Amino acid sequence: MPATPTPDLTQLSSSQPLTELLSRQPLICCPPEQSVQQVACLMASRNISCVLVEQGQRIIGIWTESDSKKLLCRDPDCLDLPISQVMSSPVLTINHQASAADATELMKRTDIRRLLVVDEQQQAIGILTQTDLIRQQQLEHYLVLRDIASLLNDAPLVLQGHQSLSTAAYAMAESRTDAVLVQLESGEYGIVTERDLVRLIAAKRTRLNLQQVASFPLLTLPAHASLMQAVQTLEHNGYRHLGVTSPSGQLCGLLSYSHLLLNMEHLYIRELRAALEAHNLALRSSAEHLKLAYQVIEASQDAIMITDRHGVIQSVNPAFCQLTGYSVSDALGQTPRLLSSGLHNGHFYQQLWLQLQQQGHWQGEIYNKRKNGEVYPEWLSISAIRSEDGMVSQYAAIFSDMTERKKREEKIHQLAFFDEMTGLANRRLFHDRLALSLANAKRHRHLLAVLFLDLDLFKRINDTLGHQAGDQVLIQVGKRLSQVVRTGESVARLGGDEFTLLMPECSSVQDAEQLARRIVQQFSLPFLIGDQELVLTTSIGIAFYPEDADSADELLRCADVAMYQAKSSGRNHYAFYHHSLGKRHRDALELEQALRRAMAEQRLEVHYQPKICLADGRVDSLEALVRWHDPQRGQVPPDLFIPVAENLGLIQQLGAYVLQHVCAQLAQWPAQTRVAVNISAKELSASSFLPMVRQLLQRYGIAPGQLELEITESCLVPEQAEQTLRLLSALRQMGIRIAIDDFGTGYSSLSYLRHLPIDSIKIDRSFIRALPADVSDCQITSAILAMAKALGLQVVAEGIETPQQLEFLLQAGCDLGQGYLFARPQPAAALKL
Repeated sequence: MPATPTPDLTQLSSSQPLTELLSRQPLICCPPEQSVQQVACLMASRNISCVLVEQGQRIIGIWTESDSKKLLCRDPDCLDLPISQVMSSPVLTINHQASAADATELMKRTDIRRLLVVDEQQQAIGILTQTDLIRQQQLEHYLVLRDIASLLNDAPLVLQGHQSLSTAAYAMAESRTDAVLVQLESGEYGIVTERDLVRLIAAKRTRLNLQQVASFPLLTLPAHASLMQAVQTLEHNGYRHLGVTSPSGQLCGLLSYSHLLLNMEHLYIRELRAALEAHNLALRSSAEHLKLAYQVIEASQDAIMITDRHGVIQSVNPAFCQLTGYSVSDALGQTPRLLSSGLHNGHFYQQLWLQLQQQGHWQGEIYNKRKNGEVYPEWLSISAIRSEDGMVSQYAAIFSDMTERKKREEKIHQLAFFDEMTGLANRRLFHDRLALSLANAKRHRHLLAVLFLDLDLFKRINDTLGHQAGDQVLIQVGKRLSQVVRTGESVARLGGDEFTLLMPECSSVQDAEQLARRIVQQFSLPFLIGDQELVLTTSIGIAFYPEDADSADELLRCADVAMYQAKSSGRNHYAFYHHSLGKRHRDALELEQALRRAMAEQRLEVHYQPKICLADGRVDSLEALVRWHDPQRGQVPPDLFIPVAENLGLIQQLGAYVLQHVCAQLAQWPAQTRVAVNISAKELSASSFLPMVRQLLQRYGIAPGQLELEITESCLVPEQAEQTLRLLSALRQMGIRIAIDDFGTGYSSLSYLRHLPIDSIKIDRSFIRALPADVSDCQITSAILAMAKALGLQVVAEGIETPQQLEFLLQAGCDLGQGYLFARPQPAAALKL
């Protein structure tokens, strides 16, 4: 497939601020020393197409999905290289006050697909992509009338399944495509995309062949299908590519979503070109036709300008004078430079005239200036008029003012997809987002949740205080719901006092339950309407894909039913769709049996996550984390199977299993290596625990200082205070370090804490997650750090994922940290100590 051209965004509002085109996704950054594989992990986990490289407070580079092709072409094993060696630099920026047309022109001139949008202080506020601009176009009419075959020019790029991944990357780079077809041993076709390359780099699976990594079966449509059907199929399935088949059923092309969008404008251009050619033919036919053409030009609502072959204006019609403000006498004898806005550089006009000379026509959006100095957008079409001998004798330009149309389109889009009162997504946009999220969930086989909210007894507010007060309540509810959701989650107002929330990806049912609790907590605060405080509650229904339903309508129906269940149970609460309750019990029973088999067959694995010294970035120690990959379920989250182990009474057996594996591994690592192991309350209360620890240290020849035991605050209950203190003192006397995990989520008393023989505390990730934006979490974290310093304890912050969190913790005096910003948990073989 040929290189995709940079689009002329003919339907885009030029006056639309760039900040309105940016998605709500936060900027994802990484330090320059982070490895390529770590950056790929970050991109894969966030499902994003690029990561910015940040040094201090300055963006110094960018790494994109497209760069993954260059990397694999260069060396499939260079995944440990620092990202600074393979990034693109510098990052091209644009001021947030610039227009969408400015951004389009800059992308055209530099042939890039992304711009970093900055404010007046040159601080980054978002990434603007070519897709952000293209999606503003409204081309449904052309999508319906054209078939897929109209966009296919070349045969698709096809490789064999036995060929290497680096071969595919090289082929994609050479042909400037973002995907390659793979013919599998079965004769079927699969596909490998740029996003797949990033995922494989993240998983360190770059030495595989295409048979092992291709996604199949390939989604296909016949070449005679309409482009509208192609767009709907791609969006319904959550894909960006589909195969195209000939009437005989043979694969004859590959259609990409971006390629389709970027080529739509050429359909419109061809129609205008045909109209101009017909007009030229009429001029050449006869004097009668010439007179008719003159009458058409004079009556045309579009401005028309005729120049000689040197570009000197020979005639203009009344619409030209009305649109530009220049009279006929002002224009005649001048050149089109008379209308120049100064916004386009010389290269733009050089390319325009080059195409006009080579092809005889040019069409696109341009900014010109009226006589009064006002700059406006126009759609311009220029055609060369040739004499009978084929030589260019004149040029005809037809143009129209696009200002009002752009404003109308912008307003229509706003009304069509957003609730006018609250500014939230409306029912139509929510259904679209839910449909896309469902397609993605089906493709990647993950959990999705829909929450349906209804305000309790809201009618009383309208009846007693009036509808204006009710509207103010709805606006405030919308703001609170927007504050409580996280990146990637959506809030919508369906109508009346009904709201919905979409969690497109959940790791567990508990994620949706925690969100529902946060919402109920938000409603515990009174609503201030005028000078009156109102107390309002809400009932929430929760439904899941795939447990409860597999379609958008059914999911909403299930969540609605669950909401009424919450109301019937007393309001101000949440409820799960009852149909899924039995299934969850069945799933829990199956999970219990599978866990028993996994432990009996020793199929659980121990991974290690580094604890990093925040001051200098060195690895201080490691934390051992148990992982379970079930043949049927895949990777089972620890927060799912560890509670099951506790309920089944298997937690002591599981803890001994992990502790033994850690000691065996420590015996193979350098003597200065220290590993922390999580210990449950049940393990700590067992009389066999201390002898088991001594026996393991002796068996593997491990120094006690190499081992650290992490206990939770639940181990510090007053009923077992004396027993816990004796056991911890004995462990400490042996030389084993003691840490309190998930600090701040339990009920430990400071008076009790200061007498415990502990070395460090770990701040729970729930306090780190919202740093530094959440003032309350900042205060709590600072208080914990101050308390720990006063008690002479080391502090470890869990769940650090962003440079902003790291910066806050450094300034607050935190000692150590761990989280995805530094490294994910890895098998022992993957660590370099």
